[in-house]
Amino acid sequence: MLSQALSETISKLVRADGRPVEWAASEGYVDYEAAVAAMEARAAAISAGEAGELVWLLEHPPLYTAGVSSKDDDLLDSARFPVHRSGRGGQFTYHGPGQRVAYVMLDLNQRGKDVRTFVRGLEQWIIGALGEFGVPADVREGRVGVWVERKGPGWSREDKIAAIGVKVRKWVSFHGISLNVEPDLDHFSGIVPCGIAEHGVTSLVDLGVPATMDEADAALKTSFRRVFGDTVEGAAPV
Repeated sequence: MLSQALSETISKLVRADGRPVEWAASEGYVDYEAAVAAMEARAAAISAGEAGELVWLLEHPPLYTAGVSSKDDDLLDSARFPVHRSGRGGQFTYHGPGQRVAYVMLDLNQRGKDVRTFVRGLEQWIIGALGEFGVPADVREGRVGVWVERKGPGWSREDKIAAIGVKVRKWVSFHGISLNVEPDLDHFSGIVPCGIAEHGVTSLVDLGVPATMDEADAALKTSFRRVFGDTVEGAAPV
C-alpha cells in the first residue's frame, strides 16, 4: 500500500491530456546495439513531436552492459559474454533469455519534469507487477533496483529481482528496467551486479512462482497503467 505522500508524488507522472502510451513486444532475441539505436531514434522523434511514447518489451541474448557509473573491477569475467558500454545510469548489469527487459520512452515534459519522481514511478511499477504474483518487494536505501527478502529457519537475506537504469535526453527517457522471470542466474556471476557484492539475485521462478513471460508482461501492463496511465497496442521498432 503506497503512502499518501508517495501516491501524491507519483500521481504527477500521469499525463494531464490522458494520451495513452504505446505498448509493444518483440519476438525472439533483439541485438543490443540495434535496440539502443532504435531507442535513440524513437526518443528523438518523441522530443520532436513526431512519435508517441512507447514501452518496448524484449529479450536480449546473453550480454553484460556497463552504465556510466560502472567500475572495471566489477567485470569479473570479460570473456564470458559480450560487454556493451552504455549511456544509461547505473553500473554493470546482465541481460539474457528469461529476463524481461522493458525500454521506456516517455516524455517527461508531460509528466512533471522530475527525474527522481520518474525513477520512483519505475520502482513502484515493478513492485506492483510483482504484487500481481503475491511477491512482496521493495526498494532499499543506497541500492538501485527492486529487492525481495528471503527467509528460512535461522537465516534471511535480500536478493535483487529487478534492475533500473535510465537515461533522459531533452526530458525524454530511454533505457528502462529488467525483471528476472526465469533467467539463468549463474550468468550474473560474471559481474558484480550494480556494484553490490554482498547480496544475490533471484527471479520469479527461483522464488517458486512459475510465471511465464506472457504472464509477466500482463502483470507489468496492469501495474504500469496504475502508475503512468493507459496504454494502447503499438509496434516494436525492431
